[in-house]
Amino acid sequence: MKRDDLNDLAAFVAVADAMSFTRAASGLGMSPSALSHAMKALEGRLGVRLLARTTRSVRATEAGERLLRTLRPAFGEIGAGLATLGRLRDKPAGTVRLTTFKHAAASVLWPVLPGFLEAHPDVRVEVTIDDGLTDLVAGRYDAGIRWGGKVAGDMVAVRVGPDVRAAVVGSPAYFAGRRAPDTPEGLTGHRCINYRLATAGSLYPWGFENAGRPFQVRVDGPLVFNDGDLILAAALAGQGVAYLYEDQIADHVAEGRLVRVLAEWCPTFPGYYLYHPSRRQTPPALSALVDALRAKAAHGRFARTGTSV
Repeated sequence: MKRDDLNDLAAFVAVADAMSFTRAASGLGMSPSALSHAMKALEGRLGVRLLARTTRSVRATEAGERLLRTLRPAFGEIGAGLATLGRLRDKPAGTVRLTTFKHAAASVLWPVLPGFLEAHPDVRVEVTIDDGLTDLVAGRYDAGIRWGGKVAGDMVAVRVGPDVRAAVVGSPAYFAGRRAPDTPEGLTGHRCINYRLATAGSLYPWGFENAGRPFQVRVDGPLVFNDGDLILAAALAGQGVAYLYEDQIADHVAEGRLVRVLAEWCPTFPGYYLYHPSRRQTPPALSALVDALRAKAAHGRFARTGTSV
């Protein structure tokens, strides 16, 4: 079937339903004379008269009624199919690709994902753990989650996590024969468990602050990891002093497995933000995930985790 035939058949149904060239033409956005010409051309191609015209009205002929019995259900199905596509267009579906680092994934993203995926079965979430400031566009990511102070100004950013405070800890066994440091500089005499940034390749500097002034201390020790779970495990095993996040160690400190030191020197990081490039229309799947993360943040439900940067 040619495209013109389909258009003319749809116009024929409109004329038969309206029983008027004028009313049908108005609904179709064309002139009555052009519509009348199109109907005559259709009748000529089919070799049968479809419409009986009088000065007052238009009605379908017997042949026209037979054709209408076929066309009306067919066009009804087409309309229903288009309406379904319209609903699918606004329904969250497809893959959301995220880049973040381990603590953010465990404390902010993971608590939301099971419920989110259950509510949106057509959405797939792919998470890449990366401690670097990945270029979203170059990496073909939809969004990232980072500390608020690390988000570029040209990004759309939505807060999805609370402020997080740093913590320095060691096990009671480790401190049993050692004096706990009372200043960050005192860490130079301790076995410190370092974290190596996978992207930059350098050791993560331990950040502190004094009277609002931030500063960093480079520490040394026999163990270096690029995984926060191993740093925590090493600290619990008495292998040295670790620099972690407060939410990671709170239960261990409360139950006596770890001892916290230098608490008055530890800074607070400015919360997690989900960020993505500015777009005229954000994909529905990403919008739905942002809404889920914001809802969790609004209710203050943040997980304690066993992971670090």
